[in-house]
Amino acid sequence: MSITGTLIIQMIVFLALVGFTMKFVWPPIAVALDERAKKIAEGLAAADKAKADLSAANQRVEEELAKTRNETAARLADAERRAQAIVEEAKTRATEEGGKIVAAARVEAEQQTVKAREALREQVAALAVKGAEQILRKEVNAGVHADLLSRLKTEL
Repeated sequence: MSITGTLIIQMIVFLALVGFTMKFVWPPIAVALDERAKKIAEGLAAADKAKADLSAANQRVEEELAKTRNETAARLADAERRAQAIVEEAKTRATEEGGKIVAAARVEAEQQTVKAREALREQVAALAVKGAEQILRKEVNAGVHADLLSRLKTEL
């Protein structure tokens, strides 16, 4: 055989192989590649959707956190105001009770001063009578004596 005949036969075999490959082998490979490309595209779309959902969820979380922080700050401020009001109320009550105690102490001190003066007057009167009795060494009318003592008490 000549080289030309061999070359022509090889070309025919090659074309038959290309035809067989194009008809029977290539379509399943192309379908498999198309399915793979489709799956990859779906996966990428799902990933993009998941990424968008994640960013939306993160945004909602941030909004809820901000809302919660604001509510917490408002509650803390309200609690601070209540505590301040309670402290002020306690101060007011303490001042009022202190005033009552001081007033009661003054009244009691006045009463004790009056009692002490009365006791002192009685002692002075008794001493005066004793002194007068010792000086006079004579009997004095009891009615006149009581009258003199009461005048002496009022003068003291």
